[in-house]
Amino acid sequence: MSGQYARSYLGIGEVLVELRAEFPDISVSKIRFLEAEGLITPARSPSGYRRFGPADLDQLRFILSAQRDQYLPLRVIKERLHDRAAIRASHDQGYGAGQIARTQMISRRELLDSAGIGDQQLAELEAHGLVRRVGRLYSQDALDVASTVALLASYGVEARHLRTARTAAERDVSLIEQVVAPTLRQRSPRAREIASQTASEIAILLIRLHRAMIEAGLAEAGLPADVRDAVFTARERRQSDAREEPERSGAGENGRQRPGYKGATA
Repeated sequence: MSGQYARSYLGIGEVLVELRAEFPDISVSKIRFLEAEGLITPARSPSGYRRFGPADLDQLRFILSAQRDQYLPLRVIKERLHDRAAIRASHDQGYGAGQIARTQMISRRELLDSAGIGDQQLAELEAHGLVRRVGRLYSQDALDVASTVALLASYGVEARHLRTARTAAERDVSLIEQVVAPTLRQRSPRAREIASQTASEIAILLIRLHRAMIEAGLAEAGLPADVRDAVFTARERRQSDAREEPERSGAGENGRQRPGYKGATA
């Protein structure tokens, strides 16, 4: 059992070997100091030796990078570690059954019905690279994109207007891949799991940044708005429209109603 315990963790000397190429000034005394300041909390073996797991190494990299690249004091780094932990906790709560559901693929008809769009709109989304299919099936992410575009269509925004959104998303993904690349190169069996968690955290922060920048830009244009409220309002309006749809008489183009698409006068 002790052998299994040792293989799962690194001693403080092994941590130095692991990190020294990336952080040449790392030392035993520095690691002990960070622990004394409460920034890291490595486990202890039955004999009292420090044992560092993959999460501890990831946290050390975060701390050392913040000191080296951003010159942040320990107080600010500790605050960011708390924020990071909160984001991970939120991510973990949404994992499990929700993650399993998101891996399920759906058919073209299911996507059209769930998103409330027609064949022509889906063809446009595919043509502009906003929605991709795997064989004949679509992912839950494709459904999210299609549903959001359906909401935008009610304001007169079309798929061709959203090329910049696709380009921005691709650049963000490229940035995240660059950040997690060193973690993926580690030999640890949990490296991919940690990289995935880190990617999720960065993605959440990039979305928060994007929202804040949009709010700031709208305020400068004399159109102050709370983007969070706007998103919920649009979603609630769409849900209300969907509930009222069966009660309406008449039909849309080609004798078929198109849920969520009401033109710019909505």
